[in-house]
Amino acid sequence: MGPKLKTRSYVHGGYRHRYRIDGYEGRRGGPLGSYRVQATHPHGFSSVEVAEQVRCALACEGFGAGEMPVVATGYGRVAVPYANKVVTEITCHARGAAALFGEDGTVIDIGGQDTKAIGLAGGKVRKFVMNDKCSAGTGRFLEIMADRLGVSQAELARLAAAGQPTVISNMCTVFAESEVITLVGKGEPRENIARGVIDSVVARVCTLVGQVPAAQYHLTGGLCDNEYVRARLEAELGAPVGSCPDARFAGALGAAIIAAEIAGEA
Repeated sequence: MGPKLKTRSYVHGGYRHRYRIDGYEGRRGGPLGSYRVQATHPHGFSSVEVAEQVRCALACEGFGAGEMPVVATGYGRVAVPYANKVVTEITCHARGAAALFGEDGTVIDIGGQDTKAIGLAGGKVRKFVMNDKCSAGTGRFLEIMADRLGVSQAELARLAAAGQPTVISNMCTVFAESEVITLVGKGEPRENIARGVIDSVVARVCTLVGQVPAAQYHLTGGLCDNEYVRARLEAELGAPVGSCPDARFAGALGAAIIAAEIAGEA
Protein backbone atom coordinates (compact mmCIF):
# COMPACT_ATOMS: atom_id res chain seq x y z
CA MET A 1 0.00 0.00 0.00
CA GLY A 2 1.32 3.43 -0.83
CA PRO A 3 -0.27 6.55 0.65
CA LYS A 4 0.68 9.82 -1.03
CA LEU A 5 0.24 12.81 1.23
CA LYS A 6 -0.94 15.52 1.07
CA THR A 7 -3.25 14.39 -1.74
CA ARG A 8 -4.58 11.60 0.47
CA SER A 9 -4.70 9.03 -2.29
CA TYR A 10 -3.59 5.54 -1.52
CA VAL A 11 -3.15 2.55 -3.76
CA HIS A 12 -2.94 -1.09 -2.89
CA GLY A 13 -0.60 -3.14 -5.07
CA GLY A 14 -0.69 -6.81 -5.82
CA TYR A 15 -4.20 -7.26 -7.19
CA ARG A 16 -3.45 -9.53 -10.10
CA HIS A 17 -5.06 -8.89 -13.49
CA ARG A 18 -7.66 -6.40 -12.28
CA TYR A 19 -7.80 -2.81 -11.17
CA ARG A 20 -10.52 -0.47 -10.01
CA ILE A 21 -10.40 3.28 -10.46
CA ASP A 22 -13.33 5.23 -9.00
CA GLY A 23 -15.68 2.31 -9.42
CA TYR A 24 -14.52 1.29 -12.90
CA GLU A 25 -13.05 -2.15 -13.26
CA GLY A 26 -10.77 -3.31 -16.04
CA ARG A 27 -7.34 -4.63 -16.89
CA ARG A 28 -3.94 -3.03 -17.18
CA GLY A 29 -0.49 -4.50 -17.63
CA GLY A 30 2.51 -3.33 -15.62
CA PRO A 31 5.17 -4.59 -13.28
CA LEU A 32 2.56 -5.70 -10.78
CA GLY A 33 0.08 -6.84 -13.42
CA SER A 34 -2.57 -4.74 -11.67
CA TYR A 35 -3.39 -2.19 -9.02
CA ARG A 36 -6.39 -0.75 -7.28
CA VAL A 37 -7.02 2.76 -6.09
CA GLN A 38 -8.52 2.47 -2.64
CA ALA A 39 -9.56 6.06 -2.06
CA THR A 40 -8.86 9.70 -2.78
CA HIS A 41 -9.91 12.62 -0.60
CA PRO A 42 -9.20 16.36 -0.43
CA HIS A 43 -6.26 16.88 1.90
CA GLY A 44 -6.42 18.79 5.15
CA PHE A 45 -3.92 21.24 6.58
CA SER A 46 -2.34 18.66 8.89
CA SER A 47 -0.38 15.75 7.42
CA VAL A 48 -0.49 14.03 10.82
CA GLU A 49 -4.30 14.08 10.80
CA VAL A 50 -4.39 12.92 7.19
CA ALA A 51 -2.08 10.00 7.97
CA GLU A 52 -4.36 8.92 10.82
CA GLN A 53 -7.44 9.18 8.59
CA VAL A 54 -5.73 6.97 6.01
CA ARG A 55 -4.85 4.45 8.74
CA CYS A 56 -8.48 4.34 9.88
CA ALA A 57 -9.72 3.98 6.30
CA LEU A 58 -7.34 1.07 5.76
CA ALA A 59 -8.52 -0.58 8.96
CA CYS A 60 -12.10 -0.31 7.71
CA GLU A 61 -11.00 -2.08 4.52
CA GLY A 62 -9.53 -4.89 6.58
CA PHE A 63 -5.89 -3.83 6.37
CA GLY A 64 -4.67 -3.50 9.94
CA ALA A 65 -1.32 -2.12 11.07
CA GLY A 66 1.48 -4.60 10.47
CA GLU A 67 -0.56 -6.74 8.08
CA MET A 68 0.95 -5.22 4.93
CA PRO A 69 3.95 -3.01 4.14
CA VAL A 70 3.29 0.70 3.85
CA VAL A 71 5.37 3.13 1.79
CA ALA A 72 4.73 6.86 2.30
CA THR A 73 5.57 9.57 -0.20
CA GLY A 74 4.66 13.19 -0.90
CA TYR A 75 5.32 16.31 1.14
CA GLY A 76 3.69 14.75 4.19
CA ARG A 77 5.55 11.45 4.02
CA VAL A 78 7.43 12.05 7.28
CA ALA A 79 4.09 12.28 9.09
CA VAL A 80 3.17 8.62 8.57
CA PRO A 81 4.40 6.86 11.73
CA TYR A 82 3.23 3.42 10.57
CA ALA A 83 5.12 3.54 7.26
CA ASN A 84 7.65 0.77 6.72
CA LYS A 85 9.55 2.98 4.29
CA VAL A 86 9.56 6.63 3.23
CA VAL A 87 10.35 7.33 -0.43
CA THR A 88 10.71 10.62 -2.31
CA GLU A 89 8.11 11.76 -4.80
CA ILE A 90 10.74 11.66 -7.54
CA THR A 91 11.27 7.93 -7.14
CA CYS A 92 7.59 7.13 -6.69
CA HIS A 93 6.44 9.21 -9.67
CA ALA A 94 9.10 7.55 -11.78
CA ARG A 95 8.02 4.05 -10.76
CA GLY A 96 4.35 4.85 -11.22
CA ALA A 97 4.85 6.50 -14.61
CA ALA A 98 7.00 3.60 -15.81
CA ALA A 99 4.17 1.23 -14.89
CA LEU A 100 1.61 3.35 -16.76
CA PHE A 101 3.53 4.46 -19.84
CA GLY A 102 6.73 2.46 -20.24
CA GLU A 103 10.25 2.61 -18.92
CA ASP A 104 11.68 5.44 -21.06
CA GLY A 105 10.90 9.11 -21.61
CA THR A 106 10.48 12.15 -19.40
CA VAL A 107 7.76 12.45 -16.77
CA ILE A 108 6.15 15.90 -16.43
CA ASP A 109 4.43 16.33 -13.10
CA ILE A 110 2.69 19.69 -12.69
CA GLY A 111 1.82 19.53 -9.01
CA GLY A 112 0.11 21.91 -6.66
CA GLN A 113 3.34 22.94 -4.94
CA ASP A 114 6.02 22.19 -7.51
CA THR A 115 6.68 21.05 -11.05
CA LYS A 116 8.99 18.14 -11.78
CA ALA A 117 10.64 16.77 -14.90
CA ILE A 118 11.96 13.24 -14.38
CA GLY A 119 13.98 11.50 -17.05
CA LEU A 120 13.47 7.73 -17.24
CA ALA A 121 15.81 5.13 -18.75
CA GLY A 122 14.95 1.50 -18.29
CA GLY A 123 12.43 2.44 -15.63
CA LYS A 124 15.04 4.20 -13.49
CA VAL A 125 15.60 7.91 -12.84
CA ARG A 126 18.44 9.18 -15.01
CA LYS A 127 17.97 12.87 -14.22
CA PHE A 128 15.42 15.17 -12.64
CA VAL A 129 14.85 18.88 -12.22
CA MET A 130 12.15 20.67 -10.28
CA ASN A 131 10.71 24.07 -9.52
CA ASP A 132 9.76 24.25 -5.85
CA LYS A 133 10.65 27.85 -5.08
CA CYS A 134 7.61 29.59 -6.56
CA SER A 135 4.04 28.61 -7.41
CA ALA A 136 4.37 30.10 -10.91
CA GLY A 137 4.27 27.24 -13.40
CA THR A 138 2.37 24.94 -11.04
CA GLY A 139 -1.22 23.81 -10.59
CA ARG A 140 -1.56 26.27 -7.74
CA PHE A 141 -0.88 29.12 -10.16
CA LEU A 142 -3.71 27.92 -12.43
CA GLU A 143 -6.00 27.58 -9.41
CA ILE A 144 -5.32 31.15 -8.29
CA MET A 145 -5.89 32.55 -11.78
CA ALA A 146 -9.06 30.53 -12.30
CA ASP A 147 -10.40 31.87 -9.00
CA ARG A 148 -9.52 35.41 -10.10
CA LEU A 149 -11.53 34.89 -13.31
CA GLY A 150 -14.38 33.26 -11.41
CA VAL A 151 -14.19 29.92 -13.24
CA SER A 152 -13.19 26.34 -12.55
CA GLN A 153 -9.95 24.95 -13.94
CA ALA A 154 -11.93 22.92 -16.47
CA GLU A 155 -13.71 26.08 -17.62
CA LEU A 156 -10.36 27.91 -17.73
CA ALA A 157 -9.13 25.35 -20.25
CA ARG A 158 -12.33 25.63 -22.32
CA LEU A 159 -12.02 29.42 -22.39
CA ALA A 160 -8.35 29.23 -23.34
CA ALA A 161 -9.12 26.95 -26.28
CA ALA A 162 -11.29 29.72 -27.73
CA GLY A 163 -8.90 32.57 -26.91
CA GLN A 164 -6.21 34.47 -28.76
CA PRO A 165 -2.57 34.56 -27.64
CA THR A 166 -2.15 37.07 -24.81
CA VAL A 167 1.10 37.73 -22.99
CA ILE A 168 1.27 37.43 -19.21
CA SER A 169 4.91 38.20 -18.63
CA ASN A 170 5.37 38.28 -14.84
CA MET A 171 7.16 35.26 -13.40
CA CYS A 172 5.84 35.92 -9.89
CA THR A 173 2.33 34.69 -9.06
CA VAL A 174 1.48 37.85 -7.10
CA PHE A 175 2.49 40.17 -9.93
CA ALA A 176 0.95 37.90 -12.55
CA GLU A 177 -2.34 38.09 -10.65
CA SER A 178 -2.08 41.88 -10.72
CA GLU A 179 -1.44 41.66 -14.45
CA VAL A 180 -4.62 39.60 -14.90
CA ILE A 181 -6.60 42.13 -12.85
CA THR A 182 -5.29 44.89 -15.14
CA LEU A 183 -6.31 42.93 -18.25
CA VAL A 184 -9.79 42.39 -16.81
CA GLY A 185 -10.05 46.12 -16.10
CA LYS A 186 -9.11 46.91 -19.69
CA GLY A 187 -11.93 44.72 -20.95
CA GLU A 188 -9.75 41.94 -22.36
CA PRO A 189 -11.97 38.91 -23.13
CA ARG A 190 -11.76 36.16 -20.53
CA GLU A 191 -10.92 33.71 -23.30
CA ASN A 192 -7.76 35.63 -24.14
CA ILE A 193 -6.76 35.99 -20.49
CA ALA A 194 -7.30 32.28 -19.92
CA ARG A 195 -5.15 31.55 -22.96
CA GLY A 196 -2.42 33.81 -21.60
CA VAL A 197 -2.55 32.16 -18.17
CA ILE A 198 -2.20 28.61 -19.50
CA ASP A 199 0.40 29.61 -22.08
CA SER A 200 2.51 31.20 -19.34
CA VAL A 201 2.41 27.96 -17.31
CA VAL A 202 3.21 25.86 -20.37
CA ALA A 203 6.16 28.12 -21.24
CA ARG A 204 7.62 27.82 -17.72
CA VAL A 205 7.10 24.06 -17.65
CA CYS A 206 8.71 23.61 -21.06
CA THR A 207 11.74 25.64 -19.97
CA LEU A 208 12.14 23.25 -17.04
CA VAL A 209 11.47 20.13 -19.12
CA GLY A 210 13.99 21.30 -21.72
CA GLN A 211 16.71 20.33 -19.24
CA VAL A 212 15.57 16.69 -19.48
CA PRO A 213 14.80 16.26 -23.20
CA ALA A 214 13.28 13.04 -24.51
CA ALA A 215 11.60 11.55 -27.55
CA GLN A 216 8.37 11.15 -25.61
CA TYR A 217 6.85 12.72 -22.52
CA HIS A 218 4.39 11.50 -19.89
CA LEU A 219 2.08 13.94 -18.08
CA THR A 220 1.17 12.95 -14.52
CA GLY A 221 -0.54 14.69 -11.62
CA GLY A 222 -3.74 16.69 -11.38
CA LEU A 223 -3.57 18.08 -14.92
CA CYS A 224 -3.31 14.66 -16.55
CA ASP A 225 -6.87 14.85 -17.88
CA ASN A 226 -6.62 18.49 -19.01
CA GLU A 227 -6.51 17.93 -22.75
CA TYR A 228 -5.82 21.56 -23.58
CA VAL A 229 -2.75 21.73 -21.33
CA ARG A 230 -1.52 18.39 -22.70
CA ALA A 231 -1.94 19.59 -26.30
CA ARG A 232 -0.16 22.89 -25.60
CA LEU A 233 2.75 21.05 -23.99
CA GLU A 234 2.94 18.75 -26.99
CA ALA A 235 2.97 21.69 -29.39
CA GLU A 236 5.68 23.55 -27.47
CA LEU A 237 7.89 20.51 -26.91
CA GLY A 238 7.49 19.22 -30.46
CA ALA A 239 7.13 15.64 -29.24
CA PRO A 240 4.30 13.36 -28.09
CA VAL A 241 2.96 13.99 -24.59
CA GLY A 242 0.94 11.04 -23.37
CA SER A 243 -1.31 10.80 -20.37
CA CYS A 244 -4.31 8.96 -18.95
CA PRO A 245 -6.78 9.56 -16.10
CA ASP A 246 -4.90 7.11 -13.88
CA ALA A 247 -1.75 9.25 -14.15
CA ARG A 248 -2.99 11.49 -11.33
CA PHE A 249 -2.21 8.53 -9.04
CA ALA A 250 1.32 7.97 -10.37
CA GLY A 251 3.04 8.85 -7.10
CA ALA A 252 0.78 6.65 -4.99
CA LEU A 253 1.02 3.85 -7.55
CA GLY A 254 4.81 4.02 -7.44
CA ALA A 255 4.72 3.79 -3.66
CA ALA A 256 2.44 0.75 -3.90
CA ILE A 257 4.82 -0.95 -6.33
CA ILE A 258 7.69 -0.44 -3.90
CA ALA A 259 5.51 -1.74 -1.05
CA ALA A 260 4.65 -4.84 -3.08
CA GLU A 261 8.35 -5.43 -3.69
CA ILE A 262 8.96 -5.22 0.03
CA ALA A 263 6.28 -7.84 0.52
CA GLY A 264 7.79 -10.03 -2.18
CA GLU A 265 4.70 -9.75 -4.36
CA ALA A 266 6.27 -8.11 -7.40
